[in-house]
Amino acid sequence: MNLIKILKSKSPLLLDGAMGTQLADLGLEMSGRINISHPEAVLAIHRQYVESGCDILITNTLTMNRIYIESHALRVDVKEVNLAGAKLARSAATPDRYVLGDIGSTGQMLEPYGKYTESQFLETFKEQAEYLVEGGVDGFIVETMVDLREALCAVRACRAVASLPILASLAFRTTHKEGRTIMGNGAKESAIALIDAGASAVGANCGDLDPVQMAVIVAIMKQAVSAPILAQPNAGLPRLVKGKTVFNMSPEEFARGIEACIQSGASLIGGCCGTTPAHIQRVAELLNRKTHSGRT
Repeated sequence: MNLIKILKSKSPLLLDGAMGTQLADLGLEMSGRINISHPEAVLAIHRQYVESGCDILITNTLTMNRIYIESHALRVDVKEVNLAGAKLARSAATPDRYVLGDIGSTGQMLEPYGKYTESQFLETFKEQAEYLVEGGVDGFIVETMVDLREALCAVRACRAVASLPILASLAFRTTHKEGRTIMGNGAKESAIALIDAGASAVGANCGDLDPVQMAVIVAIMKQAVSAPILAQPNAGLPRLVKGKTVFNMSPEEFARGIEACIQSGASLIGGCCGTTPAHIQRVAELLNRKTHSGRT
């Protein structure tokens, strides 16, 4: 069964957890460049998430678009890093699991706040999407976006490249005023616009909200659109300890927050910064109990 059909037929679906903070715990750079320099580390993390019970893996390619790479002088080839990221996730995925190509921000701003045009963003996202498709992904996830305009460029670029499903997710700063990103984009307006642009599902990830707060955003989006809703919260709010950013929410508490997201309407769930295979396994156990009790 392809991913488009399973998005409609199975609920909920469990995505994996964080890649960047897992790499950092190994003393490695939180970057797609690790796909090239330390592929064995990325592959091992993917495999740990598979063992934890997730249904969907996400490639380690979040900011591996040409604008981000060149503006940050990362010295990595766009095609090589995206193909490597897709193939690593693909090789870790068992036949009954799916792979989403991860597309994140350019790290730059659109006119009039920045120097880039929407056409430039479209081209850089199309290029990345093409390489991810070549690498064998089953769909895309446009995530950790704070500017709706940039997210729309990414969704439209993916839709221009392939008919694969697109999950589109924004990072919200607050639940006030019906949920807002740092750029002031509201949850309701964003969900509607992203679906109109071609997204197959919409939701929230990362940002400044804990899992229970993210359930508020889920509820707003659920009322706005009929598409599946995604929730990928961090493992709580970040804290600075001895100069290091840490996330200390336990797997049990995280799973309780995910349950609140499910109750608010999320059918695609996973974890972002600070989450580990243990967090995802705890959610998988929660879902199994729900299934066995007949609640799903």
